[in-house]
This record gives sequence, C-alpha cells and structure tokens, in this order.
Amino acid sequence: MKPLNYAILKHFTTVKEASADDVIEALKGEYGKFKALNKKDVIAALMTAEANCLLEETRFDLDDAGNLRVYYRANEDGAATINKYIKD
Repeated sequence: MKPLNYAILKHFTTVKEASADDVIEALKGEYGKFKALNKKDVIAALMTAEANCLLEETRFDLDDAGNLRVYYRANEDGAATINKYIKD
C-alpha cells in the first residue's frame, strides 16, 4: 500500500479532474481508516501539490451545503512527474 499522499497524487493520473471530496470517495475503500483521509488534510495535500506544479486548478463551484469546492487536474508534465516517482 502506498502512503496516502502518494495515492492522492496517483489518483490524478487516472481521472480528468477531481475535488477533495472526489479523492476521499475514491480512496476510502483502501484508505478509509487513515486519520488523514479527511477534507482538511486532503485539501492541504492538493494545495501542496499545486504549489509544487504537480496539479493545477481547473474550476470551482459550490457544493449542496454552499461550501466552495475546487477541482484539480494533473497536466501532462505533472502526470509525467507523478508517474516517474510513484510507481504502481
């Protein structure tokens, strides 16, 4: 099993885009018992990946509760870097 942050990054190499909620939903089967698989920590991981040019924001909207939801994607260079360092 990969570390959670690696799994988060690797998820973006398999989808067009995703929000923190999407990541949590996708990973909860394997990582559901991890304390860091929560919205606050996943958002922090996504923002760190964006700051390191692995991910980029694609759009944003409001969820049903009126909270901001930001979507990210791995561009071609970001996905190549992720795949180079994090093997399946």
